[in-house]
Amino acid sequence: MSSDFGKNLKLSIFGESHGEAIGCVIDGLPSGIKLDMDKIYLDMSRRAPGKDKTATPRLEKDLPHILSGVLNDVTTGAPLAMVIENTNTKSGDYSNLMTVPRPSHSDYPAFVKYDGNNDIRGGGHFSGRLTAPLVFAGAVAKQILAQQGVTVGAHIAKIGGAEDDMFDKNNISAELIEKLSSSAFSVISDHAEELMRAEVEKARMDCDSIGGIIECAAVGMPVGVGANIFSTVESNLSSILFGVPAVKGVQFGAGFDFAEMTGSKANDTYSVKEGRVVLNGNNNGGVLGGMTSGAPIVLSVAIKPTPSISKPQKSVNLQTMTDEELVIKGRHDPCIVPRAVPVIEAAVAFGLLDLMM
Repeated sequence: MSSDFGKNLKLSIFGESHGEAIGCVIDGLPSGIKLDMDKIYLDMSRRAPGKDKTATPRLEKDLPHILSGVLNDVTTGAPLAMVIENTNTKSGDYSNLMTVPRPSHSDYPAFVKYDGNNDIRGGGHFSGRLTAPLVFAGAVAKQILAQQGVTVGAHIAKIGGAEDDMFDKNNISAELIEKLSSSAFSVISDHAEELMRAEVEKARMDCDSIGGIIECAAVGMPVGVGANIFSTVESNLSSILFGVPAVKGVQFGAGFDFAEMTGSKANDTYSVKEGRVVLNGNNNGGVLGGMTSGAPIVLSVAIKPTPSISKPQKSVNLQTMTDEELVIKGRHDPCIVPRAVPVIEAAVAFGLLDLMM
């Protein structure tokens, strides 16, 4: 089993949900980068569980302990290794899942692939808990990107039937993105939060879960980053985004709405303003021919409902090979979307930095 990403900047993530610790190693970071640890802690706290009714009550502080690659908060050029202790585990809640797999979870395919030796506790290495090291790596990447004038941020576009305002794809300010990326519940419209929380609470009280959509943007990207065919911006970012366990769909710009457009409506035309070429629209989400166009990169990801719900579900017993009803125990998120916002930001930031290096 291998969990790594990147060509120029390499990220490797290790650990299990209920193991002693989780962590990551980042290879290829430049030396001399001053890290603002408070900003890293902020992103980690936005993803951390146990602080909100929309999330699992499992309380983890998620404080990163840097082992190497940083001295006096400055990168040394050596591999940056980091660990996060797991301090609040209840592994007994998962004892029945080795024989009765959860619907829509990794339990069954992992059982078959690894001959029943996979760590089932909390989902093991397949758990969303492994996104904590990704958020750390992304927080580092965001600070390096910021030095190059690039800002990355995201918001909750939708939870169930509750929707937020969407980005104006061709006119996104760094100030708006920075505001969103410092919020525990990232929405553009304050009214949207109330409606979204109501959707989550309804699912929670019904012993169920609910999914949603996250919209992410990056502004300040230079023109021409990326390449064609198999080295596109879209393929690079999609690869790391689909590494987030709950992500089931990714679209750039208008995405699937292109299917209903004509070329005259879909095309992003050009103009010259103040001596430089600008786009008059951004249906393509800031990417043309696999390369950045100079417009904001705008993408959306679909987040599926948390598979672990308290409702009885149909499953099978892998020992007796008979049908069996499953009642899942443990602590789980009724909606993963609010906590996934910093994860999506991190994935996009790390992917973009890898491309730019």
